[in-house]
Amino acid sequence: MENGFRFGNPQIDWAGDAAGYVGTEFPILPFVAALCYKFTGVHEWIGRIQAVILFAISLPFFFLLVREIFGSTAAVWATFFYSFAPLSIFAGRSFMPDVPSLELAIVGLYFFLRWVEDGEASSFLLAAIAISLSFLIKITSIVIVAPLVYIVVGRLCHTPGISQKRPTIVGLIAFAAIALMPSTIWYWHAHQIAQEFYPHHFFGASGIRIKSFWWYWQIAQQTLVSGLTPALSVMALVGLFVAPRSRYSRFFHWWLAAMILFIIIVGYGNRHRWYQLPLVPILAAFAGAGCAFVGSRIPSRFAKITSPIVLAATFLIFAVIHVRPFYESSAAQLRDAGLELKKVTVPNALIVAADMGDPTILYYAERKGWHFLENGAIYNGNPDDSEQAIENLERLRHGGATHFVFTRNTFWWTQSYPEFVAHLINDAILIEATPEFRIYKLGTAVR
Repeated sequence: MENGFRFGNPQIDWAGDAAGYVGTEFPILPFVAALCYKFTGVHEWIGRIQAVILFAISLPFFFLLVREIFGSTAAVWATFFYSFAPLSIFAGRSFMPDVPSLELAIVGLYFFLRWVEDGEASSFLLAAIAISLSFLIKITSIVIVAPLVYIVVGRLCHTPGISQKRPTIVGLIAFAAIALMPSTIWYWHAHQIAQEFYPHHFFGASGIRIKSFWWYWQIAQQTLVSGLTPALSVMALVGLFVAPRSRYSRFFHWWLAAMILFIIIVGYGNRHRWYQLPLVPILAAFAGAGCAFVGSRIPSRFAKITSPIVLAATFLIFAVIHVRPFYESSAAQLRDAGLELKKVTVPNALIVAADMGDPTILYYAERKGWHFLENGAIYNGNPDDSEQAIENLERLRHGGATHFVFTRNTFWWTQSYPEFVAHLINDAILIEATPEFRIYKLGTAVR
């Protein structure tokens, strides 16, 4: 919005004074928010409400999808678990593309199943459009190709019986074209943008990296405990093995296998908790199947009434406990530093931010700059030593940097890199200091 509505050329503000064009997902969500900002002013809830609306729209389709595969009782439980899992609550109210992409994928999967079963053109179009938008908004949703293939194979190999309608090869090719061609064109364009413009950055490319066993073990622990809650995870484990047999009973198994493969291949990318978001509906469906199975085998009427209440209450208690850390204000000092920089610097100031790679400071400051350390405009982690930090700062200062900012999460640098801090104090002026941040005005570099 600050530099005009250039839909085809998304920009970032952490590439110094460069234009900062980068390759990103299809930017429909930030574009819609920016249009709204023109009339309402900048309010983050406008971005958040898009995720909330799509999450709410997807719930009945998730219910119908699970009911089609595991039955009504499982669908009720699955929708309950999906609605209140900590990771769903957090991501479903965040200004990120992950939830809208996932919800569109769920809608698309349901209508695809309906089209394969009934052959109706309306289901075909809704499925193709929803899945196409899902891939455009977040290409990681491509994992749903696994359950899509499973549905097709299951339908084509099904023994003729009640219904003779089957998807034709032409229909499947048309569906694939509608679902895949727009995202193929867009991501080719995004790649070209990344190749042509500094900092030559393509979002997500750095995440494709296989990590150690312990990395994945930590992801598994975080997801099963704090992302889903132990109650949901235990019931999902039960459902994984006792899910009822039906024509498409392995649908969620295929989806789960694709997600596990994705987590392994995109190992480094999964340092972001929301990358595991698709596991929530998958495991919620298994948990629903587990609840339906256990409930059907409880002989006592009293136990049939009380056990669901106890399980639901236990899950909700766990959900409240584990969702709270998601809302701890880890970036408040970054926001405050950004707002102060907006006040004390001129619009063309270039900020060097020791911010652990979080762009919050530059966003609220409405200034351009760099994360520190920096390498090719990309955040390069913490310094190895003071010498590296000094070299990095001086290079940026010669590149036009005007201000440097520490925040509370990097105050520890004063102990770990004393020579760098001494160099900064000697060559810069402290213009603002609070318990949350310190802002320095850098001296003019000699060219």
